[in-house]
Amino acid sequence: QVQLVESGGGLVQAGGSLRLSCTASGRSTFSNYDMAWFRQAPGKEEREFVGVIGWSGGRTYYVDHVKGRFTISRDAAKNTGYLQMNSLQPEDTAVYYCAVKGNWRAGYNARDSYDYWGQGTQVTVSS
Repeated sequence: QVQLVESGGGLVQAGGSLRLSCTASGRSTFSNYDMAWFRQAPGKEEREFVGVIGWSGGRTYYVDHVKGRFTISRDAAKNTGYLQMNSLQPEDTAVYYCAVKGNWRAGYNARDSYDYWGQGTQVTVSS
């Protein structure tokens, strides 16, 4: 069973930075997986796609309103993915989740495409 453990959330002032980590276990390799980050803002039911990285080639895609501020990377040797968030704004406040899916599954930005999820970590940006 794949398990994802997240860390790195917290409280930061507007304009600040945070780095989230997501460590995966339960597979000998994650080279055939994609790891994505989603977020769920307070009071919203929707879990919004933030970005994704292909574990093998490292190719990334981002939602438009985080491009240039957020960067997704991974350390394959550690089975760990990262979400570096810069220039944070109050509207970035949310619970952030990492998720993985097999890269043979379509819908890299669709919540339902992902089989395994982390527990979520709170990010709060004060103005």
